[in-house]
Amino acid sequence: MLALRLTRGARPAVQLRRLLVAAASAGTGFLLLCALGHGLAHPDATGSSLLRLAWCMAPLAATAYFAVAVARTDPGTRPLQGLSAIGLGPARQMAVSATTTALSTLLGSLLALLVFLHLRGDLTGLPFDGEAAGALAADRPLPLPAALTLLSLVPLTASLSVALVLRPREPRRPDAPRFFGRFGAYGKGGAARETFGSYGRFGARLGGVNRPAGRGADPADQPGAPVGEPAPLTAGRATAEAPEPQKGGTPQARKGDTHPAPTATPAHTTGQAGLPAPALAAPDSPAALPWGIATLAAGLAVEAYATRATATPGLALPGGLTGNSLGVLIGWSLTAVGLALAGPGLTHLCGRLLQAVRPGALRLLAGRVLMEESTRIGRPLGVVCAVTSAAYAMGTLYEPDGATIGPLTALGSLLVAGCTLATLLTAAVEAKHARADTTAALVRLGAPSTTLRAAAALRATALLALFGPLTLIVAELAARPLTR
Repeated sequence: MLALRLTRGARPAVQLRRLLVAAASAGTGFLLLCALGHGLAHPDATGSSLLRLAWCMAPLAATAYFAVAVARTDPGTRPLQGLSAIGLGPARQMAVSATTTALSTLLGSLLALLVFLHLRGDLTGLPFDGEAAGALAADRPLPLPAALTLLSLVPLTASLSVALVLRPREPRRPDAPRFFGRFGAYGKGGAARETFGSYGRFGARLGGVNRPAGRGADPADQPGAPVGEPAPLTAGRATAEAPEPQKGGTPQARKGDTHPAPTATPAHTTGQAGLPAPALAAPDSPAALPWGIATLAAGLAVEAYATRATATPGLALPGGLTGNSLGVLIGWSLTAVGLALAGPGLTHLCGRLLQAVRPGALRLLAGRVLMEESTRIGRPLGVVCAVTSAAYAMGTLYEPDGATIGPLTALGSLLVAGCTLATLLTAAVEAKHARADTTAALVRLGAPSTTLRAAAALRATALLALFGPLTLIVAELAARPLTR
């Protein structure tokens, strides 16, 4: 009920994105039902029917990816103050987002079922003079359990993907070290480790003061300290002297303090009114770039090997693509995964190159924004590159003297391309909302709007200059084995 109320009370832009998710779900569900109809019409060609069903996984993955992007930009998924008091914490918000996605995709699946039954003639007779009756097995009864099982794939995949991405995570500082306790138990980070026998050593718990365990907790732990003499004081132990008056504007440590006295901040690290200057540390580079390059190379190699293999009878795709199509599907899938993994690293590299060779304010701003948004923007860019290269490779097969594109192939290609482009635009909107505070701060500091627009144009140009040639190279490498 809460998900329905949030869905009804959302803004028009949010409703439009949900309707696009429903439309993508309808197209994917229709392709799944068409694969079922092909299996009913050709009971002897089991391999071809299974291959058609396998190629429907590409639109299914694109639809789920788009649904996750839409759920991330939903205002209902953002943490708000006071919602945990009424029982709407992070886990409940995740459940609401998954339920909203399931409702949108379920609406599209029902629409696909209605269109499929209408084309079969099960509702009001055969439309279009019965041209689609042979492909949809209109002369055979439709197994309803099989149809419902296939239609449930889209809602289940999309809602589970949303729940997995938006699941509540324990906040952790990026610079904090990650420790693992005994037998791999997580959650002991920050606690000092006890040395062997330090807890039961004589005098370790005397005086009513719990000394910190670990190195420096006991005089015997100090290297070079003679027996019977106190160990030198460290920064983590209490001082034994009486408090001294303030000298030179710096307060001294008092008895019982467990932290060292604050020192004066150097002049070169302070801003106005003695406040510390903000740190301009560059974001960390994504670590998946080598894995992405390796997966991309493996996908191209698998595709080249699959096209060299002997054509298997009965494995022709619904667009005229022959040969070992299952190997081509695996190769393209690995290529897409590799580009998606390498996208954040390439975007981060693009932002770093923008700041090279004595950058000005414009290039510095554009480069830092690209480095900050490398993970959010890089993956959709990598997927778009993969889809574009696959479209170029398939376009080489449909020449004027070659095969023609069928309606189902056109529908599947349109779904994959549309979902990836919509995901990229949705990620751009999410990135804009994420840096809204930074943009407002720059405007308050007096930054002109033309500078912000110029920085956005510079980011787009840099990404196009990097990912454009990369897409052409991958497309040429992917299409070369298919044209031999």
